[in-house]
Amino acid sequence: MVSATTEGPPLITAWAAVSPWGLTGEDFATGLASGRTARASLDPGTWPVPHPHACLVPDFSLRDTLGRKGTRSMDRATGLAVTALRELLTDHPAEGEPARLAGVGEDAGLALGTSTGSAQSIMDFTRDSLVGEKPFFVDPARFPNTVMNCAAGQSAIWHRLKGPNTTIAGGRATGLLALRYALRLRRAGRADTVLCGAVEEFSAARAWLDWHSRAADEDPAVLGEGAAVWLLEPAEAAAAHGRAGLAEVAGLEFGFAPGPGQARAVLADVLRRLLERTGTDPGEVWAVADGRPPGAEGQAEQGALADVLGEHRPRRLAPADSIGDTHAASAAFQIAAVLATAERGGAEPGSPALVTSVDRDGVVGAALLRTR
Repeated sequence: MVSATTEGPPLITAWAAVSPWGLTGEDFATGLASGRTARASLDPGTWPVPHPHACLVPDFSLRDTLGRKGTRSMDRATGLAVTALRELLTDHPAEGEPARLAGVGEDAGLALGTSTGSAQSIMDFTRDSLVGEKPFFVDPARFPNTVMNCAAGQSAIWHRLKGPNTTIAGGRATGLLALRYALRLRRAGRADTVLCGAVEEFSAARAWLDWHSRAADEDPAVLGEGAAVWLLEPAEAAAAHGRAGLAEVAGLEFGFAPGPGQARAVLADVLRRLLERTGTDPGEVWAVADGRPPGAEGQAEQGALADVLGEHRPRRLAPADSIGDTHAASAAFQIAAVLATAERGGAEPGSPALVTSVDRDGVVGAALLRTR
């Protein structure tokens, strides 16, 4: 098992989300507070997928959202990531044109999570190489979309980020793993300020991959998409730029469940170690942002939380109930749910919140955030 805790916890001082509730963090916060479902019926002509429903980012068009320049060959996952980071990095003064967020320079790092990058881009490019007049008659401009780090690389180019640039892939725990990597960058002195988060797109390719990966007796999940990102920086730098901070990262813990029946015990152990390392009593936990994965993983997650928290019933934040299964972005949206609720005054300063994740490949993780 792997442990990671912070010395002098850095602060999460800003966040943004592009979600099935809308293109801004305010849309996400409002949707989360209302509990409104983003599930919608799909047009089979546009989306030839096995499930008739999904949770899509509304009115998302690469050219309409980001403009024509630089978007001709951009795929959906990259566009979602670039848009979320634009929202995070743009300061909106009361008057005048939007400006770059103060204190985030070109040396800022970026740790962005994904699953496989864009499954649709990979399959489309492969198909073109097989059905074209010759195998090499493909569009070379679309080849970068087949590489897993395309979204992170294009985001850095688009937003002029020259610090460390890393792509993290770890299933549902990807958002937590990206956060851990950001903490490692800071501890190693590679970057004081790090942007981190995760992105997941909806596509026909992803829908069919999900369909074929499920057991015959397992109900298909309603898939969602989007990107959630946040700014991690030292408290001193945040104060210098007028940012008080939303939450501090008190600790992270990870484990591995080698068999499907062991996830509950492994996650319970992870949670107990996390609470012990951070000096937190289970009864003090203000909120739990759980992943709510379908099937056995979800049952294991709920069972582990019951084992550790006992009769205590903290506030539950479950964006997956309304925006669908966002897979690689799920933990990032869970963190965003904690930040959105805290930002709206939903917690007293210092309140601890747990973020949990269980993936079918065995990765189990949890984070403890303390609101500011």
